[in-house]
Amino acid sequence: MTGNEFGFALVLLGLLLGLGKWIRVKSKTSQKLFLPTSIIAGGIALLLGPGVFGRLAEGLGFDGFVEGGLFTEPIMEVWSTLPGLLISVVFAALFLGERIPKVKEAVSLAGPQLSLGIAMGAGQYVVGIILALTILGPIFGLPPLVGALIEVGFEGGHGTAAGLGETFADLGFPEGQDLALGLATVGVVSGVVIGIALINWGVRTGRTVVVEEAAAMSLAEQRGVFEREDQRAAAWMTTRPASVEPLAIHFAVVSLAIVIGRALLWALQELEQLLWADAVEVFAFVPLFPLAMVGGVIVQKVIDRLDRQGLVDREMMLRIQGFALDLLIVSALATLSLQVIAENFVPFVLLALGGILWNVSAFIVLARRMIPEFWFERGIGDLGQSLGVTATGLILMKVADPETKTPAYEAFGYKQLAFEPFFGGGLITAASIPIIAQFGPFPMLTVMVLVTGAAIAIGVLRFGRRPPDPDVIARARPGYGTERQA
Repeated sequence: MTGNEFGFALVLLGLLLGLGKWIRVKSKTSQKLFLPTSIIAGGIALLLGPGVFGRLAEGLGFDGFVEGGLFTEPIMEVWSTLPGLLISVVFAALFLGERIPKVKEAVSLAGPQLSLGIAMGAGQYVVGIILALTILGPIFGLPPLVGALIEVGFEGGHGTAAGLGETFADLGFPEGQDLALGLATVGVVSGVVIGIALINWGVRTGRTVVVEEAAAMSLAEQRGVFEREDQRAAAWMTTRPASVEPLAIHFAVVSLAIVIGRALLWALQELEQLLWADAVEVFAFVPLFPLAMVGGVIVQKVIDRLDRQGLVDREMMLRIQGFALDLLIVSALATLSLQVIAENFVPFVLLALGGILWNVSAFIVLARRMIPEFWFERGIGDLGQSLGVTATGLILMKVADPETKTPAYEAFGYKQLAFEPFFGGGLITAASIPIIAQFGPFPMLTVMVLVTGAAIAIGVLRFGRRPPDPDVIARARPGYGTERQA
Protein backbone atom coordinates (compact mmCIF):
# COMPACT_ATOMS: atom_id res chain seq x y z
CA MET A 1 0.00 0.00 0.00
CA THR A 2 1.50 3.32 -1.11
CA GLY A 3 0.73 6.89 -0.12
CA ASN A 4 -1.02 7.45 -3.43
CA GLU A 5 -3.25 4.43 -2.84
CA PHE A 6 -4.10 5.70 0.63
CA GLY A 7 -4.99 9.12 -0.74
CA PHE A 8 -7.06 7.72 -3.59
CA ALA A 9 -8.96 5.51 -1.15
CA LEU A 10 -9.99 8.69 0.72
CA VAL A 11 -10.99 10.35 -2.57
CA LEU A 12 -13.24 7.39 -3.38
CA LEU A 13 -14.91 7.73 0.03
CA GLY A 14 -15.68 11.34 -0.85
CA LEU A 15 -17.20 10.32 -4.18
CA LEU A 16 -19.30 7.65 -2.48
CA LEU A 17 -20.59 10.20 0.04
CA GLY A 18 -21.49 12.55 -2.81
CA LEU A 19 -23.38 9.77 -4.59
CA GLY A 20 -25.09 8.81 -1.34
CA LYS A 21 -26.25 12.39 -0.80
CA TRP A 22 -27.64 12.56 -4.34
CA ILE A 23 -29.64 9.38 -3.66
CA ARG A 24 -30.89 10.82 -0.35
CA VAL A 25 -32.13 13.96 -2.14
CA LYS A 26 -33.82 11.99 -4.95
CA SER A 27 -35.11 8.91 -3.13
CA LYS A 28 -38.43 9.21 -1.27
CA THR A 29 -37.78 5.93 0.53
CA SER A 30 -34.48 7.07 2.01
CA GLN A 31 -36.12 10.33 3.06
CA LYS A 32 -38.98 8.58 4.83
CA LEU A 33 -36.50 6.33 6.62
CA PHE A 34 -34.23 9.31 7.44
CA LEU A 35 -31.30 7.21 6.29
CA PRO A 36 -28.00 9.00 6.89
CA THR A 37 -26.01 9.63 3.72
CA SER A 38 -23.09 7.66 5.15
CA ILE A 39 -25.28 4.55 5.48
CA ILE A 40 -26.41 4.90 1.85
CA ALA A 41 -22.83 5.44 0.64
CA GLY A 42 -21.58 2.51 2.70
CA GLY A 43 -24.32 0.31 1.26
CA ILE A 44 -23.26 1.26 -2.28
CA ALA A 45 -19.63 0.47 -1.47
CA LEU A 46 -20.69 -2.86 0.01
CA LEU A 47 -22.61 -3.78 -3.14
CA LEU A 48 -19.68 -2.82 -5.37
CA GLY A 49 -17.11 -4.56 -3.18
CA PRO A 50 -15.90 -8.17 -3.05
CA GLY A 51 -18.89 -9.44 -1.06
CA VAL A 52 -21.45 -8.77 -3.81
CA PHE A 53 -19.90 -7.54 -7.09
CA GLY A 54 -16.80 -9.68 -6.52
CA ARG A 55 -18.90 -12.82 -5.99
CA LEU A 56 -21.01 -12.12 -9.08
CA ALA A 57 -17.89 -11.50 -11.17
CA GLU A 58 -16.34 -14.72 -9.89
CA GLY A 59 -19.46 -16.64 -10.90
CA LEU A 60 -19.17 -15.18 -14.41
CA GLY A 61 -15.51 -16.13 -14.66
CA PHE A 62 -13.95 -12.69 -14.03
CA ASP A 63 -11.54 -13.68 -11.25
CA GLY A 64 -9.78 -10.32 -11.23
CA PHE A 65 -12.60 -8.81 -9.16
CA VAL A 66 -12.64 -11.42 -6.39
CA GLU A 67 -10.36 -9.64 -3.90
CA GLY A 68 -11.68 -6.09 -4.14
CA GLY A 69 -14.81 -6.14 -6.23
CA LEU A 70 -14.98 -3.00 -8.34
CA PHE A 71 -12.28 -1.55 -6.08
CA THR A 72 -8.68 -2.71 -5.77
CA GLU A 73 -7.33 -4.83 -2.95
CA PRO A 74 -5.10 -1.98 -1.61
CA ILE A 75 -8.14 0.31 -1.41
CA MET A 76 -10.05 -2.30 0.58
CA GLU A 77 -7.01 -2.62 2.84
CA VAL A 78 -7.02 1.13 3.51
CA TRP A 79 -10.74 1.14 4.20
CA SER A 80 -10.42 -1.78 6.62
CA THR A 81 -7.88 0.16 8.74
CA LEU A 82 -9.70 3.52 8.77
CA PRO A 83 -12.47 2.73 11.31
CA GLY A 84 -9.99 1.89 14.04
CA LEU A 85 -8.23 5.24 13.47
CA LEU A 86 -11.25 7.49 12.98
CA ILE A 87 -13.20 6.24 15.99
CA SER A 88 -10.58 7.86 18.25
CA VAL A 89 -11.20 11.21 16.53
CA VAL A 90 -14.96 10.82 17.02
CA PHE A 91 -14.68 10.06 20.72
CA ALA A 92 -11.91 12.57 21.44
CA ALA A 93 -14.16 15.37 20.15
CA LEU A 94 -17.20 14.19 22.09
CA PHE A 95 -16.97 16.80 24.87
CA LEU A 96 -14.54 19.31 23.35
CA GLY A 97 -15.77 22.87 22.95
CA GLU A 98 -18.58 22.53 25.47
CA ARG A 99 -18.29 23.48 29.11
CA ILE A 100 -18.36 20.48 31.41
CA PRO A 101 -21.25 21.31 33.80
CA LYS A 102 -21.07 20.90 37.54
CA VAL A 103 -22.63 17.74 38.89
CA LYS A 104 -25.48 19.51 40.70
CA GLU A 105 -26.33 21.39 37.53
CA ALA A 106 -27.02 18.27 35.57
CA VAL A 107 -28.34 15.73 38.10
CA SER A 108 -31.82 17.18 38.56
CA LEU A 109 -32.64 17.33 34.86
CA ALA A 110 -30.58 14.43 33.56
CA GLY A 111 -31.14 12.00 36.45
CA PRO A 112 -34.31 10.37 35.09
CA GLN A 113 -32.85 10.31 31.58
CA LEU A 114 -29.64 8.70 32.83
CA SER A 115 -31.53 6.03 34.75
CA LEU A 116 -33.50 5.10 31.64
CA GLY A 117 -30.40 5.14 29.44
CA ILE A 118 -28.41 2.92 31.81
CA ALA A 119 -31.33 0.50 32.14
CA MET A 120 -31.57 0.22 28.35
CA GLY A 121 -27.80 -0.12 27.86
CA ALA A 122 -27.12 -2.60 30.66
CA GLY A 123 -30.26 -4.53 29.76
CA GLN A 124 -28.84 -5.16 26.29
CA TYR A 125 -26.01 -7.10 27.92
CA VAL A 126 -28.51 -9.07 30.01
CA VAL A 127 -30.59 -10.01 26.95
CA GLY A 128 -27.51 -10.76 24.83
CA ILE A 129 -25.70 -12.91 27.39
CA ILE A 130 -28.86 -14.87 28.22
CA LEU A 131 -29.31 -15.56 24.51
CA ALA A 132 -25.65 -16.62 24.31
CA LEU A 133 -25.96 -18.99 27.25
CA THR A 134 -29.31 -20.57 26.33
CA ILE A 135 -29.41 -20.64 22.52
CA LEU A 136 -26.47 -19.17 20.63
CA GLY A 137 -23.81 -21.15 22.47
CA PRO A 138 -25.45 -24.56 23.03
CA ILE A 139 -27.22 -24.73 19.64
CA PHE A 140 -25.05 -22.72 17.26
CA GLY A 141 -21.66 -23.14 18.93
CA LEU A 142 -20.91 -19.41 19.19
CA PRO A 143 -18.55 -18.17 21.93
CA PRO A 144 -19.84 -16.24 24.98
CA LEU A 145 -18.49 -13.01 23.44
CA VAL A 146 -21.57 -12.98 21.20
CA GLY A 147 -23.52 -11.83 24.27
CA ALA A 148 -21.92 -8.37 24.03
CA LEU A 149 -22.89 -7.79 20.40
CA ILE A 150 -26.31 -6.20 21.02
CA GLU A 151 -24.82 -3.37 23.09
CA VAL A 152 -21.79 -2.99 20.84
CA GLY A 153 -23.90 -2.86 17.67
CA PHE A 154 -27.06 -1.09 18.84
CA GLU A 155 -25.88 1.27 21.58
CA GLY A 156 -22.37 1.63 20.23
CA GLY A 157 -23.20 1.88 16.53
CA HIS A 158 -21.02 1.42 13.47
CA GLY A 159 -18.11 3.37 14.91
CA THR A 160 -17.81 1.29 18.05
CA ALA A 161 -18.35 -1.98 16.19
CA ALA A 162 -15.62 -1.10 13.72
CA GLY A 163 -13.29 0.22 16.41
CA LEU A 164 -13.50 -3.05 18.35
CA GLY A 165 -12.52 -5.17 15.35
CA GLU A 166 -8.96 -5.70 16.56
CA THR A 167 -10.19 -6.63 20.03
CA PHE A 168 -12.55 -9.25 18.60
CA ALA A 169 -9.73 -10.62 16.44
CA ASP A 170 -7.23 -10.75 19.32
CA LEU A 171 -9.72 -12.72 21.41
CA GLY A 172 -10.39 -15.28 18.69
CA PHE A 173 -13.78 -14.06 17.49
CA PRO A 174 -13.09 -11.97 14.34
CA GLU A 175 -16.64 -12.62 13.13
CA GLY A 176 -17.84 -10.44 16.00
CA GLN A 177 -17.01 -7.23 14.15
CA ASP A 178 -19.06 -8.12 11.07
CA LEU A 179 -22.02 -9.27 13.16
CA ALA A 180 -21.84 -6.09 15.25
CA LEU A 181 -21.69 -3.92 12.11
CA GLY A 182 -24.72 -5.75 10.73
CA LEU A 183 -26.58 -5.18 14.00
CA ALA A 184 -25.62 -1.50 13.91
CA THR A 185 -27.20 -1.18 10.45
CA VAL A 186 -30.36 -2.94 11.63
CA GLY A 187 -30.39 -0.67 14.67
CA VAL A 188 -30.21 2.57 12.70
CA VAL A 189 -32.99 1.56 10.31
CA SER A 190 -35.25 0.04 12.97
CA GLY A 191 -34.59 2.97 15.30
CA VAL A 192 -36.00 5.44 12.79
CA VAL A 193 -38.84 3.22 11.50
CA ILE A 194 -40.00 2.06 14.93
CA GLY A 195 -39.42 5.49 16.46
CA ILE A 196 -41.59 7.27 13.86
CA ALA A 197 -44.29 4.63 14.29
CA LEU A 198 -44.24 5.13 18.06
CA ILE A 199 -44.46 8.91 17.67
CA ASN A 200 -47.55 8.51 15.49
CA TRP A 201 -48.97 6.16 18.12
CA GLY A 202 -48.15 8.73 20.80
CA VAL A 203 -49.97 11.47 18.88
CA ARG A 204 -53.07 9.35 18.34
CA THR A 205 -53.24 8.27 21.98
CA GLY A 206 -52.46 11.67 23.51
CA ARG A 207 -49.09 10.70 24.94
CA THR A 208 -47.18 13.44 23.13
CA VAL A 209 -47.44 17.01 24.37
CA VAL A 210 -46.18 19.54 21.85
CA VAL A 211 -46.60 17.87 18.47
CA GLU A 212 -49.93 17.27 16.78
CA GLU A 213 -48.74 15.46 13.68
CA ALA A 214 -45.66 13.25 13.74
CA ALA A 215 -43.03 13.53 11.03
CA ALA A 216 -44.49 16.85 9.80
CA MET A 217 -41.15 17.86 8.32
CA SER A 218 -40.53 20.12 5.38
CA LEU A 219 -39.26 18.69 2.10
CA ALA A 220 -35.84 20.22 2.77
CA GLU A 221 -35.67 18.53 6.18
CA GLN A 222 -36.60 15.19 4.65
CA ARG A 223 -33.90 15.62 2.01
CA GLY A 224 -31.38 16.57 4.70
CA VAL A 225 -30.61 20.05 3.38
CA PHE A 226 -31.20 23.64 4.49
CA GLU A 227 -33.32 26.02 2.45
CA ARG A 228 -31.24 29.00 1.30
CA GLU A 229 -32.90 31.35 3.80
CA ASP A 230 -32.23 28.90 6.66
CA GLN A 231 -28.58 28.24 5.87
CA ARG A 232 -26.10 29.12 8.61
CA ALA A 233 -22.39 29.04 9.26
CA ALA A 234 -20.98 25.59 9.93
CA ALA A 235 -18.74 26.95 12.70
CA TRP A 236 -17.22 30.15 14.13
CA MET A 237 -13.90 31.57 13.01
CA THR A 238 -12.03 31.70 16.31
CA THR A 239 -8.56 32.35 14.88
CA ARG A 240 -7.44 34.52 11.97
CA PRO A 241 -6.50 32.41 8.94
CA ALA A 242 -3.42 34.60 8.42
CA SER A 243 -1.96 32.98 11.55
CA VAL A 244 -3.56 29.54 11.47
CA GLU A 245 -6.72 28.06 10.00
CA PRO A 246 -9.43 27.56 12.67
CA LEU A 247 -9.95 24.01 11.44
CA ALA A 248 -6.22 23.29 11.87
CA ILE A 249 -6.09 24.55 15.47
CA HIS A 250 -9.20 22.55 16.37
CA PHE A 251 -7.67 19.45 14.84
CA ALA A 252 -4.60 20.12 17.00
CA VAL A 253 -6.83 20.12 20.10
CA VAL A 254 -8.39 16.81 19.04
CA SER A 255 -4.91 15.41 18.43
CA LEU A 256 -3.83 16.46 21.93
CA ALA A 257 -6.82 14.65 23.41
CA ILE A 258 -5.91 11.49 21.48
CA VAL A 259 -2.28 11.68 22.59
CA ILE A 260 -3.37 12.04 26.22
CA GLY A 261 -5.69 9.08 25.76
CA ARG A 262 -2.84 7.03 24.28
CA ALA A 263 -0.64 7.91 27.25
CA LEU A 264 -3.41 6.90 29.68
CA LEU A 265 -3.92 3.59 27.90
CA TRP A 266 -0.18 2.90 27.89
CA ALA A 267 0.01 3.69 31.63
CA LEU A 268 -2.92 1.38 32.42
CA GLN A 269 -1.43 -1.41 30.32
CA GLU A 270 1.95 -1.05 32.03
CA LEU A 271 0.30 -1.00 35.46
CA GLU A 272 -1.63 -4.14 34.55
CA GLN A 273 1.57 -5.88 33.47
CA LEU A 274 3.22 -5.00 36.77
CA LEU A 275 0.37 -5.95 39.10
CA TRP A 276 -2.08 -8.54 37.79
CA ALA A 277 -1.29 -9.52 34.19
CA ASP A 278 -0.29 -13.03 35.27
CA ALA A 279 -3.84 -13.67 36.50
CA VAL A 280 -5.95 -11.63 34.09
CA GLU A 281 -5.51 -9.10 31.29
CA VAL A 282 -8.16 -6.50 30.46
CA PHE A 283 -6.41 -3.29 29.39
CA ALA A 284 -4.26 -5.21 26.94
CA PHE A 285 -7.39 -5.62 24.81
CA VAL A 286 -9.04 -2.24 25.45
CA PRO A 287 -8.89 -0.06 22.31
CA LEU A 288 -7.75 3.56 22.29
CA PHE A 289 -11.02 5.38 21.64
CA PRO A 290 -12.61 5.32 25.15
CA LEU A 291 -9.36 6.69 26.61
CA ALA A 292 -9.26 9.31 23.83
CA MET A 293 -12.65 10.43 25.14
CA VAL A 294 -11.20 10.73 28.64
CA GLY A 295 -8.35 12.72 27.12
CA GLY A 296 -10.95 15.03 25.57
CA VAL A 297 -12.58 15.61 28.95
CA ILE A 298 -9.18 16.44 30.48
CA VAL A 299 -8.37 18.87 27.67
CA GLN A 300 -11.81 20.51 27.97
CA LYS A 301 -11.40 20.98 31.73
CA VAL A 302 -8.14 22.83 31.03
CA ILE A 303 -9.87 24.87 28.32
CA ASP A 304 -12.68 25.80 30.71
CA ARG A 305 -10.09 27.21 33.08
CA LEU A 306 -7.63 28.88 30.69
CA ASP A 307 -9.38 29.72 27.40
CA ARG A 308 -10.64 33.28 27.96
CA GLN A 309 -10.95 34.13 24.25
CA GLY A 310 -13.12 31.22 23.21
CA LEU A 311 -10.62 29.74 20.78
CA VAL A 312 -12.27 26.31 20.83
CA ASP A 313 -15.66 26.31 19.13
CA ARG A 314 -18.15 23.52 19.77
CA GLU A 315 -19.63 23.71 16.27
CA MET A 316 -16.20 23.25 14.70
CA MET A 317 -15.62 20.21 16.90
CA LEU A 318 -18.95 18.79 15.76
CA ARG A 319 -17.89 19.26 12.13
CA ILE A 320 -14.63 17.39 12.74
CA GLN A 321 -16.46 14.66 14.62
CA GLY A 322 -19.16 14.37 11.97
CA PHE A 323 -16.65 14.25 9.11
CA ALA A 324 -14.67 11.49 10.81
CA LEU A 325 -17.84 9.54 11.61
CA ASP A 326 -19.13 9.74 8.02
CA LEU A 327 -15.84 8.41 6.63
CA LEU A 328 -15.78 5.75 9.33
CA ILE A 329 -19.29 4.46 8.55
CA VAL A 330 -18.70 4.29 4.79
CA SER A 331 -15.37 2.47 5.14
CA ALA A 332 -16.74 0.10 7.80
CA LEU A 333 -19.77 -0.89 5.74
CA ALA A 334 -17.64 -1.19 2.60
CA THR A 335 -15.53 -3.87 4.28
CA LEU A 336 -18.41 -5.66 6.02
CA SER A 337 -18.37 -9.41 5.44
CA LEU A 338 -21.81 -10.53 4.26
CA GLN A 339 -20.57 -14.11 4.32
CA VAL A 340 -20.14 -13.98 8.10
CA ILE A 341 -23.70 -12.71 8.54
CA ALA A 342 -25.04 -15.34 6.11
CA GLU A 343 -23.22 -18.13 7.98
CA ASN A 344 -24.67 -16.90 11.29
CA PHE A 345 -28.02 -15.67 9.99
CA VAL A 346 -30.28 -17.21 12.64
CA PRO A 347 -28.14 -16.02 15.59
CA PHE A 348 -27.95 -12.61 13.91
CA VAL A 349 -31.75 -12.41 13.65
CA LEU A 350 -32.19 -13.57 17.25
CA LEU A 351 -29.79 -10.91 18.53
CA ALA A 352 -31.50 -8.21 16.46
CA LEU A 353 -34.99 -9.19 17.63
CA GLY A 354 -33.84 -9.51 21.24
CA GLY A 355 -32.32 -6.03 21.19
CA ILE A 356 -35.32 -4.43 19.49
CA LEU A 357 -37.86 -6.03 21.82
CA TRP A 358 -35.91 -5.05 24.92
CA ASN A 359 -35.45 -1.42 23.93
CA VAL A 360 -39.02 -0.86 22.76
CA SER A 361 -40.41 -2.55 25.87
CA ALA A 362 -38.17 -0.45 28.12
CA PHE A 363 -39.37 2.74 26.43
CA ILE A 364 -43.07 1.89 26.63
CA VAL A 365 -43.01 0.46 30.15
CA LEU A 366 -40.25 2.37 31.96
CA ALA A 367 -39.99 5.85 30.41
CA ARG A 368 -43.34 7.12 31.72
CA ARG A 369 -42.58 5.69 35.16
CA MET A 370 -39.13 7.30 35.37
CA ILE A 371 -39.42 10.71 33.75
CA PRO A 372 -41.86 13.08 35.49
CA GLU A 373 -42.14 15.70 32.73
CA PHE A 374 -42.53 15.04 29.00
CA TRP A 375 -41.65 11.38 29.29
CA PHE A 376 -42.48 10.65 25.66
CA GLU A 377 -40.45 13.47 24.10
CA ARG A 378 -37.48 12.74 26.36
CA GLY A 379 -37.67 8.96 26.29
CA ILE A 380 -37.93 8.72 22.51
CA GLY A 381 -34.40 10.13 22.27
CA ASP A 382 -33.05 7.37 24.48
CA LEU A 383 -34.92 4.78 22.43
CA GLY A 384 -33.36 6.12 19.24
CA GLN A 385 -29.89 6.08 20.73
CA SER A 386 -30.30 2.61 22.20
CA LEU A 387 -31.42 1.17 18.87
CA GLY A 388 -29.22 3.22 16.59
CA VAL A 389 -26.83 6.00 17.52
CA THR A 390 -27.05 9.43 19.13
CA ALA A 391 -28.05 10.99 15.81
CA THR A 392 -31.05 8.64 15.61
CA GLY A 393 -32.18 9.81 19.02
CA LEU A 394 -31.82 13.44 17.98
CA ILE A 395 -33.86 12.81 14.81
CA LEU A 396 -36.70 11.30 16.82
CA MET A 397 -36.64 14.13 19.36
CA LYS A 398 -36.76 16.58 16.45
CA VAL A 399 -39.91 14.90 15.16
CA ALA A 400 -41.54 14.68 18.60
CA ASP A 401 -40.49 18.20 19.63
CA PRO A 402 -39.84 20.18 16.43
CA GLU A 403 -39.70 23.59 18.13
CA THR A 404 -37.65 22.46 21.14
CA LYS A 405 -40.36 23.42 23.62
CA THR A 406 -39.57 20.65 26.09
CA PRO A 407 -36.30 20.10 28.01
CA ALA A 408 -35.68 16.93 25.98
CA TYR A 409 -32.53 18.16 24.23
CA GLU A 410 -30.99 19.68 27.34
CA ALA A 411 -31.68 16.61 29.46
CA PHE A 412 -30.37 14.32 26.72
CA GLY A 413 -27.17 16.36 26.44
CA TYR A 414 -26.50 16.35 30.19
CA LYS A 415 -27.23 12.63 30.32
CA GLN A 416 -24.63 12.00 27.60
CA LEU A 417 -21.88 13.47 29.78
CA ALA A 418 -22.38 10.73 32.35
CA PHE A 419 -23.52 8.00 29.98
CA GLU A 420 -21.04 8.11 27.09
CA PRO A 421 -17.89 7.50 29.15
CA PHE A 422 -19.26 4.06 30.05
CA PHE A 423 -21.86 2.73 27.59
CA GLY A 424 -22.29 3.09 23.84
CA GLY A 425 -18.58 2.80 23.13
CA GLY A 426 -17.27 3.90 26.50
CA LEU A 427 -15.21 2.03 29.07
CA ILE A 428 -17.82 -0.63 29.85
CA THR A 429 -18.39 -1.36 26.16
CA ALA A 430 -14.67 -1.62 25.47
CA ALA A 431 -13.90 -3.68 28.58
CA SER A 432 -16.91 -6.02 28.36
CA ILE A 433 -15.39 -8.16 25.62
CA PRO A 434 -12.05 -8.90 27.35
CA ILE A 435 -13.88 -9.34 30.67
CA ILE A 436 -16.19 -11.98 29.19
CA ALA A 437 -13.20 -13.62 27.51
CA GLN A 438 -11.16 -13.69 30.73
CA PHE A 439 -13.83 -14.49 33.34
CA GLY A 440 -16.64 -16.05 31.32
CA PRO A 441 -20.16 -14.67 30.82
CA PHE A 442 -21.60 -15.16 34.32
CA PRO A 443 -19.74 -12.36 36.18
CA MET A 444 -20.66 -9.88 33.44
CA LEU A 445 -24.26 -11.09 33.43
CA THR A 446 -24.48 -10.76 37.22
CA VAL A 447 -23.10 -7.23 37.21
CA MET A 448 -25.36 -6.10 34.37
CA VAL A 449 -28.44 -7.59 36.05
CA LEU A 450 -27.59 -5.61 39.18
CA VAL A 451 -26.90 -2.43 37.20
CA THR A 452 -30.15 -2.78 35.25
CA GLY A 453 -32.14 -3.44 38.42
CA ALA A 454 -30.53 -0.51 40.24
CA ALA A 455 -31.18 1.86 37.34
CA ILE A 456 -34.82 0.82 37.16
CA ALA A 457 -35.28 1.10 40.93
CA ILE A 458 -33.69 4.55 41.14
CA GLY A 459 -35.58 5.77 38.09
CA VAL A 460 -38.98 4.53 39.25
CA LEU A 461 -38.74 5.04 43.00
CA ARG A 462 -36.77 8.30 43.15
CA PHE A 463 -37.32 10.24 39.95
CA GLY A 464 -40.61 8.68 38.86
CA ARG A 465 -42.34 9.62 42.11
CA ARG A 466 -41.17 13.21 41.89
CA PRO A 467 -44.11 15.47 41.00
CA PRO A 468 -43.89 17.18 37.59
CA ASP A 469 -42.39 20.66 37.71
CA PRO A 470 -45.25 23.02 36.69
CA ASP A 471 -42.79 25.72 35.59
CA VAL A 472 -41.12 23.34 33.13
CA ILE A 473 -44.50 22.26 31.76
CA ALA A 474 -45.82 25.82 31.53
CA ARG A 475 -42.81 26.92 29.50
CA ALA A 476 -43.55 24.23 26.94
CA ARG A 477 -47.28 24.80 26.61
CA PRO A 478 -48.96 27.51 28.71
CA GLY A 479 -52.02 26.20 30.46
CA TYR A 480 -51.08 22.60 29.90
CA GLY A 481 -52.23 20.38 32.77
CA THR A 482 -50.07 17.87 34.56
CA GLU A 483 -52.85 15.28 34.45
CA ARG A 484 -51.98 14.48 30.81
CA GLN A 485 -48.50 13.38 31.86
CA ALA A 486 -49.86 10.26 33.57
